[in-house]
Amino acid sequence: MSRFVGTCTLLVSFLRRDRWMLLGWIGANVAVYWSQAVGTKAIYPTQADLDRAAASMESNPAFIALAGPTRALDTIGGQVAWQSSVTGAVLAALMSMFLVTRHTRAEEESGRDELVRSSVVGRDATVAATILLVLLANGVLAASITGSLVGYGLSWTGCFALGASAGLCGLVFGAVALVSAQVVRSARAANGLTGAVIGIAYVLRAIGDVGPGALTWVSPIGWSQAVRAFAGERWWPLALLALTATALTVGAVALLHRRDYAGAPWPVRPGPARGGLHTDLGLVWRLQRASVIGWSVGLFVGGVSYGSVGDGVEDLLGDSETSRDIFLATGGGDLVDSFYGVAVVMLAMITCGFTVTSVLRMRGEEVAGHAEMVLATAVPRARWAAAHLTITAVGTVAGLLLAGLGLGLGYAAVTADSAAVFRFVPAAAQQLLSVLLVGAIAWVGYAWRSRSGVLGWVAVAFCFVVLMFAGVLQLPGWVQDLSPFHRLPMLPAEAFDLGEAVLVGASTVLLVVVGHVLMNRRDITNQ
Repeated sequence: MSRFVGTCTLLVSFLRRDRWMLLGWIGANVAVYWSQAVGTKAIYPTQADLDRAAASMESNPAFIALAGPTRALDTIGGQVAWQSSVTGAVLAALMSMFLVTRHTRAEEESGRDELVRSSVVGRDATVAATILLVLLANGVLAASITGSLVGYGLSWTGCFALGASAGLCGLVFGAVALVSAQVVRSARAANGLTGAVIGIAYVLRAIGDVGPGALTWVSPIGWSQAVRAFAGERWWPLALLALTATALTVGAVALLHRRDYAGAPWPVRPGPARGGLHTDLGLVWRLQRASVIGWSVGLFVGGVSYGSVGDGVEDLLGDSETSRDIFLATGGGDLVDSFYGVAVVMLAMITCGFTVTSVLRMRGEEVAGHAEMVLATAVPRARWAAAHLTITAVGTVAGLLLAGLGLGLGYAAVTADSAAVFRFVPAAAQQLLSVLLVGAIAWVGYAWRSRSGVLGWVAVAFCFVVLMFAGVLQLPGWVQDLSPFHRLPMLPAEAFDLGEAVLVGASTVLLVVVGHVLMNRRDITNQ
C-alpha cells in the first residue's frame, strides 16, 4: 500500500471540519489589510497629511520596533504595508500553527489518528493532507489579501508582494509547528513551542530594525518585510521563505519517520509530587499558568508600545480633520486623551482573546475526557467550573492592569509625566467590566451547549465592528449600545459613569449565574 493512500480523502475531511475556522482566520487577516487602506485614506486624505505623518513616524524608534522599517510612508500602499505586514504575518503564523497541531499531534493524543490509520490509509497520508491544507489555506490568504487591495485601487505588484509575503511567512511557521509536533508529546506543548518561536522572531525583528540590522535576517517576519511591498519590490526574500518552509517540512517528515507513534525524542519529565494539584484551583492554575503569564507579558509590552507614542499624537495624526473627528467623537475635547481612550479599549479587546480562550478551556477538558474523570470524584460540577472561572478572572485582571501599567510607563518614559500611570491604570481597570462581560457570554454559551462557547468569539467580533466601523456602517445607536465597550466611557477622555459601570457589572453577574444553572442541567458529554 502506498504511503499516501487516502490523502485526498483526509484533505477533504480536514477542509470540511475547518471550514468556519479557516473563514474566520482568513477573513480577519484580510480585514486587517483592507481596513488599513480605508482607514489611512480617511485619516490622511491629502498628500500633505501623508507627508507630515511619514515625517513623524520615520523618526520614532518605538514605531519602527512595533511595525518594522519605514518605507514609502508618504503613500497609501506604503502605509498599508508598514502598518499591516507584522500583524498579517503573525496571524498567518498562528493560523498555520493551529491547523498543523490540530491535525497531527492533537489527533495522536486523542487516539482518533490511530483509528484512522487502522483503515486503508497510508503511513504519511495524515501529514501529507495537513501540509496540503496549510498550503491551500495560506495560498487562499495570499490571494485574498492581494485581491482586496487591488480592488481598493492599489498597484497590483505591491499587493501581490504583500499577499505573498504573508502567505509564505505562514508556511514557514506552519513548518515550524510541524517540527514541534514531532519533538514534544502534546498539542499544547507543540503550540507553546511554536508560539515561542513566533515571539522570538518578532523580538529579533524589532531589535534588528532599531539596532543591529543583522538580527532582522534571523527572523522570517523580517524576511517577509524585506520584500519591500510598494517601495521598490524585491522578490528574492520570497524564495528564502519558500526554501526555509520546504527544508523545515522535510526535516519534520524525517523526524516523524524516526519516532514512535505518539512518542517523542525526549522522555516525559516527571512532575512534582503534589505541586498544588490536590485542590481544584491548584489544578486549573497548573493547566493555565503558562497562558496567564504569556498573555500578561504580551499585554504589558503592548501597553508600553502604545504609550511610547507619548504626547506626539497631534504630529502623528497631522492636520486631518477626519482623523481628529474620529478620535474626538470617542471622547472629550482633548485629542491626546481621546487617543489613549481608544488605546485602552483596543488593549481591552485584545485581552478578550485570553478571557474567551480561558473560559473555553473547560470545553477542551470536556472533549478530551479529563472533565469526566475529575467529576467522577467528589468534586461537584459547580466547584470545577468555579475554579476555571476564577483563574479566568484572575488572568484577565492581571493582564489588563499590566496593559494599563505599561501604557502609563511608556507614556511617562517619553514625556516624563509620571502621573500618567494614575490616569491609565484606572482607565484599564474600568474596561475589566467589559472584558469580563464578554467572558460571561462565552461561559453561558458553553454552559448551554459546549459547542456554543463560540458565542464568546462572536461577541468579540461584534464589539470590534462597533468600535471600528460603527460610523462607516451607520449602525443605529441601540445596536452600538449592545457593546459594553461602547456603553462605558473612554477614560481618561471622558468622566466615569457609575450607572453604566453598575449595569455592565450586574449583567456579568447575571450571566454567570445563568451559566451555572444551565451547566447543572446538561450532560457533561453533550457536544
